Amino acid sequence: MKLQILKSKLHRVTITNTHLDYEGSCAIDSEILRAAEINEYEMIHIYNLKNGERFSTYAIKAEAGSGVVTLNGAAAFKGSRNDLVIICTYAYLDSKDVKKHKPKLVYFKEGTNVIHETKSSIKVQKNNIINL
Repeated sequence: MKLQILKSKLHRVTITNTHLDYEGSCAIDSEILRAAEINEYEMIHIYNLKNGERFSTYAIKAEAGSGVVTLNGAAAFKGSRNDLVIICTYAYLDSKDVKKHKPKLVYFKEGTNVIHETKSSIKVQKNNIINL
């Protein structure tokens, strides 16, 4: 059996710009793509932490070291400059391979698109009650 499993995650990355009249996609600094092992033209899922929007598009390369994360085309309606988002990719794995799979998790310095750390696991969530 094949299961769809988290492959890569950019955690709390900042939208730097939107460009409605550009061909649809999300431009991401190529160094960030490389760190997360996200391929150009790969489907990405974007979760906007400011407005709750969840949508998919594909990644294209932006200039290395620029810190750019731009929503293009119709995706430009789903977020605004300075919105924090989570960007994920998923892969289909055989169920026997799931336990040994390690996703590529990339975290950013607060308020920047500078990589803070890269991990391969998420710590177990404690039973905390959080009021939103």
